Amino acid sequence: MDNFLHKWTICMKKAFRLLLMPLLFILMHGSYGASFPDWHHMDQDTLNRSYNNSLAVPESKEMFNHWVIEAKEFRASHAQYLDIPYGPSKREKLDIFVAAPNAPTLVFIHGGFWQMRSKDDFAFIAKPYVKAGINVVMVGYPLAPEASMSEIVAASQRAITYVQHHIQDWQGDPHRVVVSGWSSGGHLTAEVMNNPIVSAAVPLSGIYDLEPLVGSYIDKKLHLSQQEVKQFSPMNDTPPKALPIYIFVGGAELSEMRRQSYDYAAKLAALHQPGGFKELPQKNHYTILADMINPEGEIYRTLIQVLQGKSLILNQ
Repeated sequence: MDNFLHKWTICMKKAFRLLLMPLLFILMHGSYGASFPDWHHMDQDTLNRSYNNSLAVPESKEMFNHWVIEAKEFRASHAQYLDIPYGPSKREKLDIFVAAPNAPTLVFIHGGFWQMRSKDDFAFIAKPYVKAGINVVMVGYPLAPEASMSEIVAASQRAITYVQHHIQDWQGDPHRVVVSGWSSGGHLTAEVMNNPIVSAAVPLSGIYDLEPLVGSYIDKKLHLSQQEVKQFSPMNDTPPKALPIYIFVGGAELSEMRRQSYDYAAKLAALHQPGGFKELPQKNHYTILADMINPEGEIYRTLIQVLQGKSLILNQ
């Protein structure tokens, strides 16, 4: 009898972990809760403001100006592998910053709502990781309106395929390749992580459902089709079962940006995806990026551990 009760207790604990915990996460944090307004009921002006991160953070321009200066200086001092072409268009280029042989590699995909910025502007991201002995690959990709969402995603996937086939060129460890991206780069992170070279994914403040963007100010250059919305929304995808995915968002971000991350995290929790979700208190859409390059930051510390091959569980 005691043996039966012991086995029954173990089974119930497993059932709670596998079935009830994801359900509780969805109930507490999904878009079904009262925490986030329903975007379907917003007028277009309200929805536009709900995705206008630079308007919400007036100091963002000054922050980026400082980062771009840092990026330019870092690229100038680490010019061995710059603008490596991986595809046919002029923006399909990589910057590869090599730290050491046999080191893990961080692949970073920049943000800018698929229509602004470049890999060059984000080279400041690489500095603390190279210092820590991590190789860093910065991904450039074509931008709207010259490129459609279909072309942007395809180019980003080609970039990861290039890493897959050429990682030995910089003697990187093919078993420790982590992809991360910020904002629209978080979306593209989710779109490229099916490549078998990827050992973990860390999207930051990403867009995981493209539907709210249709008709928005962002869509003036994207011209999203319904097919693209369906095909390239990570909310509609099933990621590789064993791939750890670590989702971060700032607690001071716009409600729609937070909802996007909460909803995607709820979906992955329901799939029992390894990894986890963390909302960082008081971080906005830009200071969360600062957390990634701060050796004391939670994102930085998470990335270092994941790049070292450690298995983590993020707890919200």
